[in-house]
Formats: sequence, structure tokens, C-alpha cells
Amino acid sequence: MPRANFYRAKLIERIAFSEELALFRFRPDESLSFRPGQYATIALKNGDKLIQRPYSIVSSPYEAFLELFIELVPQGELTLRLWDLKVEDEVLINRRIVGSFTLDEESGRKRHLMTATVTGVAPFISMTRTRRIEIQRGKIDPYQFAIIHGASHSSELGIYKDELAELSREGWLTYVPTVSRPWGDADWKGETGRVEDVLRKYADQLGFDRLNASAYACGHPQMIKNVRGVLERARFATEQIKEEKFFPSKK
Repeated sequence: MPRANFYRAKLIERIAFSEELALFRFRPDESLSFRPGQYATIALKNGDKLIQRPYSIVSSPYEAFLELFIELVPQGELTLRLWDLKVEDEVLINRRIVGSFTLDEESGRKRHLMTATVTGVAPFISMTRTRRIEIQRGKIDPYQFAIIHGASHSSELGIYKDELAELSREGWLTYVPTVSRPWGDADWKGETGRVEDVLRKYADQLGFDRLNASAYACGHPQMIKNVRGVLERARFATEQIKEEKFFPSKK
């Protein structure tokens, strides 16, 4: 595949949340253009071929780096190599950054109900960072966001738990992290249960309903199926629900 189809980017930071989850920040050699919620395809050379995989983008289009939240796939050709990267090592980024899992700004609904498992929170962080920057630049809109972010253990929420908790103090975002295996998390004081277990509670409590909200589900396919069921029982229409499936690694 021609190199002209790709940007070059250097790894500038990597933060491990666990043995299998990490934040990667890359500095591309050209500016990237994308909408929050879209995904980039990362590639590394393996002999004469490229190993490629798409990842939802965590960073905002306004930021000078490309940030990804990645799960190590033990049998995966690409992630094993990504875990071996050192600062200043290079990857390739496909110039075509695509995806339709973006904020619904067409329907007129002002509330956005977002559900995610682990790395599925990536597009929502991009959306919230972008909104915060735009508010700081003087843009005013009436949107309200709610993010319900689930994981087995709190460590899997990474530093994003703290970032989103801080953003929630600004009044336009409610962030609800939840842990499904609290018996292995002695210090956890937050919500417990799967995302779909706490979704209806907070949707009702915050006033996010079929009349005023668009809904989004990103991450594990079973969570998405279960969330869709909850929303359909609450009479959300099909066109009000956006989905992005992240298939889990085989362990």
C-alpha cells in the first residue's frame, strides 16, 4: 500500500492502566482532520506488508496529538507490536479517518445518553473534550451529556475516570462509572453492576428520555444488545440509538 495514504506519527507517551490496557499518544507529522467519535487506522510494517487495525479516537480534533485507548489482544499481530513500542518509535496512520458514530446534532434533541464498556468510552471522551474546548472558546449550546462507563474492575477505567469526573463538575456532563466485580475492588465506593443494570436508574433520575435524548452504546456487543433492550422498553426509537461494537479479545 502506498506510503502516500498514511501519516507518520511518533509515540510521545504511553500510560499503562493494567497489563492489558493502556493509553497511547502519538504526534503525527501532519495535522489530522476528523469528527469526535470517528476512528483512525493504525499500521505497522511487517516485512513487505502492513498490519492495520482501526481504533476509536480519544483526543479532540483541537488537540495536537492522537490519543488511543487500547486493549492488548494476546493473539493480535498489531497490539503485540504496539506494546513493544518505545517513545519516539513510529507508526503509520491512514489519512482516511472515518466513522458515523458521531454526535447527533441533526435531530434537535439536546440530551445525549452515552453507555460504554472499558475502551468503548474513547469516542465519548473525544466528544466531551471537544465540547469543553468549544465552551472555553465562547461557543454556547444547550447540550447535556450523561456517560455510564462500565468495567469489571476500577483499574480498567484508567485515568479517564478522573478526567470525566472533573468535567462533570462543570454542570453539562454527568459521569457514572460502574464496576461489575466489586468483590475484587475493596476500595471501590461507586456504583456496582453492569452498564445496563444502572442505565435506567440514571436515565430516569436525570430526565433523559425518548422525547429529549439521543442514545449511544459503544463497547462489548452483549452490553450493546442489553442496552438496546432497556432503551426499547423505554420507547426509544431505533433511529435514536447509535451503536459501535468493540469485539472482546479471546483469552
